[in-house]
Amino acid sequence: MKVVFASTPDQEEKIKELVKTFYQDVFPLYYSDKEIEKFEDLKVLHTSTRHFEYFGTLKEAYQVITSLQTLISILESTTLLVKHKSMFQRNVAILKEYGLFFPFDFEQFFEADLDKENDNGSFSVYTKAANELLI
Repeated sequence: MKVVFASTPDQEEKIKELVKTFYQDVFPLYYSDKEIEKFEDLKVLHTSTRHFEYFGTLKEAYQVITSLQTLISILESTTLLVKHKSMFQRNVAILKEYGLFFPFDFEQFFEADLDKENDNGSFSVYTKAANELLI
């Protein structure tokens, strides 16, 4: 008999929060709003009830959370380094193993990073507002 522990609602919320971080913080660093909109249409990193069945145990949910966090850390770093490529690929493979669609190669972000070269003049509708007004 093998005992497994089911993933918790908190873990599911954490996964959803990390996906939101990709759309609000990571993708705008590399891609235009039109491209990010296409990612939404393609359901990049989209989670559904079926996905939570795939990573229904604590271990699997933690693997997905850790993979998302690692990818975010790599992509939010000030400079992408080629030495991060194998770590990036390993974590993308884990996401794909659990049914999350992440159709990117390291080179796509690496090239986008080189192309942008700190384009601070652009704004994205996907980024989180710096402040909010309560009315």
